[in-house]
Amino acid sequence: MEKVIEVKLRQILKEKGIGQKELAEKTGLTERTISELCNNKIRRYPKDALEKIVSALNLTSMDTLMEIKEAPPSK
Repeated sequence: MEKVIEVKLRQILKEKGIGQKELAEKTGLTERTISELCNNKIRRYPKDALEKIVSALNLTSMDTLMEIKEAPPSK
């Protein structure tokens, strides 16, 4: 079965009580980039953006930010 990478940024922000706009300000990333990551709409994950996010949120493992899941069945 095919696998997909899911970014768990929306869940992390909710748990930490941080909004997307606030994270954008802390990281210097655009609100659009943060939104696309939160909604799993981004096709390529810029390494520098991920590094800024893990630093701003004080994450210690990529497992906290990303998860490999089974892809939903194709229609």
